Amino acid sequence: MDWPENLLILLGISLDIFAGMECKGSLLAKIEKKQLVLACAVVSVWQAAALFAGNFLSTLLLKKDGIAENEMFIGSVIAVAIFVCLGVRLMSKAIKNEAVQERREAGIKVTNYVQMVKVAGFYTLLTGIAFGFVGTKLIDTVIMMAVFSVLVVIGGLYTGYHFGFQQKNKAYIAGAVLLWLAGADIVLRNVLQVI
Repeated sequence: MDWPENLLILLGISLDIFAGMECKGSLLAKIEKKQLVLACAVVSVWQAAALFAGNFLSTLLLKKDGIAENEMFIGSVIAVAIFVCLGVRLMSKAIKNEAVQERREAGIKVTNYVQMVKVAGFYTLLTGIAFGFVGTKLIDTVIMMAVFSVLVVIGGLYTGYHFGFQQKNKAYIAGAVLLWLAGADIVLRNVLQVI
């Protein structure tokens, strides 16, 4: 896959974190820089590690069981299925529109974000598996994931801090659309060439 596809996918899954951070930012009394840097570091390392682990797992599957070893078609179908399911998950979060318990917090507590990052990390792991099945260069995607993680943490917290959490549904919908576009691009580039 090329870097524009990777960009769509990574931005799509990062918007989930953006929405979560926006909700957290809407509750803060003040954003302290030291805590913000720590939150950025935790989220970016966790997301990059999850992407790396997913790619590593797909490599093990390809070598161990011979799944899609020389078959780009099967790998592309699995990747598209993962991206469609992740998009459906984001869209369902937008439709569900869970209420945020509004209570003012003194500052950023990194431990409060661990659960959200763990859940997002699972979906990033699935994305890493999909990247492995379509033969994406690992180093480029891990670096992009780390950069996007920092940007969405900062952007989400400050958006929530200044404007509240009303934009979270738009972030979920945009993430779903980006993942579906990336899946459609994979279908057009890889799957339809085989058929």
